[in-house]
Amino acid sequence: MSKIAPGIPTIPIITDLAAGPEVPAVHIKDLVFAYPKSKPILNISELLLKKGESLFLHGPSGSGKTTLLGILSGVLQAQKGDVLILGRNFSRMSSHKRDLFRGSHIGYIFQMFNLIPYMSVLDNILLPCRMNSLRCKNQTHSQITKEAVDLLKSLGIADTQNKPVTSLSVGQAQRVAAARALLGSPEIIIADEPTSALDTDHRAAFMETLISGCKKSGSSLIFVSHDHSLAKNFTHYTELQK
Repeated sequence: MSKIAPGIPTIPIITDLAAGPEVPAVHIKDLVFAYPKSKPILNISELLLKKGESLFLHGPSGSGKTTLLGILSGVLQAQKGDVLILGRNFSRMSSHKRDLFRGSHIGYIFQMFNLIPYMSVLDNILLPCRMNSLRCKNQTHSQITKEAVDLLKSLGIADTQNKPVTSLSVGQAQRVAAARALLGSPEIIIADEPTSALDTDHRAAFMETLISGCKKSGSSLIFVSHDHSLAKNFTHYTELQK
């Protein structure tokens, strides 16, 4: 079970998955993060997530959810403590090395999607593998393209693959961002409010694709949402408090 400093409780809501390999997906110890001229927004004594496990993060605005995701992805660096991702200590890596590591091992579903407006849907999804060959795991171009198309089909937007992303609805763009994060089966998937623009039916299909995709590849999933009804899909639940 994950442990977080007092005031930020961790509550398991589903029985843990079987223990994975010795090196965990995420291991945070004694982490403190504060923005310039501000009090610490995060103070985490320990958080442990094994490979293949999933974590549902919930909390009010300003509680540090997006900040924590930034630290876990290597975009932000804490002032104190250790952040070990797949056994590599982000606290001791340069920003350049963290960027390379993120591209190889982490899929990120951004809250604002971050799709490239002048590229097609399919090209947006293929982008992580084109930028970092390790993400492709030695798959051929045809293999990785088939995987991208299959992801679009599972998300119910197969007919968008050749469209410009600027022509998509918000809900479609959200699913394209998810397909891009899942492509190549990265060891860790980070999702920041990925269902906020989806209706009930599309949300259910999205969660089924995301959860089944992570289970199939053995990926660990870290998921932020205000929708408590989704928490039942995860092995751990954590409430961040201001």
